[in-house]
Amino acid sequence: MAKKSNVLEVRGTIEEMLPGAKFRVRLENDHEMIAYLGGKLRRFRIMLSVGDEVKVELSPYDLKNGRITYRF
Repeated sequence: MAKKSNVLEVRGTIEEMLPGAKFRVRLENDHEMIAYLGGKLRRFRIMLSVGDEVKVELSPYDLKNGRITYRF
């Protein structure tokens, strides 16, 4: 499966768990955003909690929403 080339990847920390498998994430540059779980994390039931470091993919068009793709 080809990876999109126009995606920004940023590291962040989960600040709060929200309903619907969404999370409030604080990025390295102190920007706060809402992120949802990517497909592989949902499929393999990777559990996330407050304080976990994650990799978030952002669209260059909307920097307020993102997709969590990896847990460190």
